[in-house]
Amino acid sequence: MVFSELTRERARQIIARYPEGRSRSALLPLLHLVQSEEGYVSPDGIAFCAETLGITKAQVGAVATFYTMYKRKPTGDWLVSVCTNTMCGVLGGDKAYQALSEYLGVGHDETTTDGKITLEHAECLAACDYAPVMTVNYEFFDGVTDDTALTLVKQLQNGERPAPSRGTRLCTLKEMAVQLAGFADDRGDEVIADGPAGEPTLAGNRLAERFAISVPGFDPDTPIAKKEDAAKKDEPKPPASAPKPASDAKPAGDGPMPQKEAKA
Repeated sequence: MVFSELTRERARQIIARYPEGRSRSALLPLLHLVQSEEGYVSPDGIAFCAETLGITKAQVGAVATFYTMYKRKPTGDWLVSVCTNTMCGVLGGDKAYQALSEYLGVGHDETTTDGKITLEHAECLAACDYAPVMTVNYEFFDGVTDDTALTLVKQLQNGERPAPSRGTRLCTLKEMAVQLAGFADDRGDEVIADGPAGEPTLAGNRLAERFAISVPGFDPDTPIAKKEDAAKKDEPKPPASAPKPASDAKPAGDGPMPQKEAKA
């Protein structure tokens, strides 16, 4: 596939963010960028990133296959991820995933025949306090059940974009990939979700206030120490009259044991 001039221009902008000689650091956003045009990281996308950065396709492929957010086969407009890790699973995540799998007729990392929805189970979505959770293109829907999960997917099939529990309004996977590549959401402020922080988050804040728990003071103007300076600072200093290290003595068995010499 020949990538559009817009994608090529964005690729140049991404590389320009990094110091000269460090363009290889742009690989992660570049992979999101090619995914924003094709909907996944294709062999052409691998070749594009390799050519743009002057590295091998094997080097690009090694990164693309490591991170699960880079899809290696065509993916639907809506990536539905259901957390099935321990907390979410036992609270209803397993049931929600099973209900969606049966309704959509697909399994893990599979896409519906119309190419619209891709289903996957996620090991952890880092939202145990809102369990069970699922995401659509990485936007959270908290406290789901098998029924609410089915309702949500049916809304997507009908062309609706239901509001997430928190975060911004839904956008397609390709649109999300543009943002992950480092470009602003061009839909404006109206896409920001309504509502305050969730009750589990506020509960933690209230407990911290009640017991006067706070993080240590931090001065943002404090310079960041170099690694070698920090290592020297943390290195323990030997005492003035340090005993001779045991490793310098003769190995055990090379001479008579003191107890046996005393008896003789």
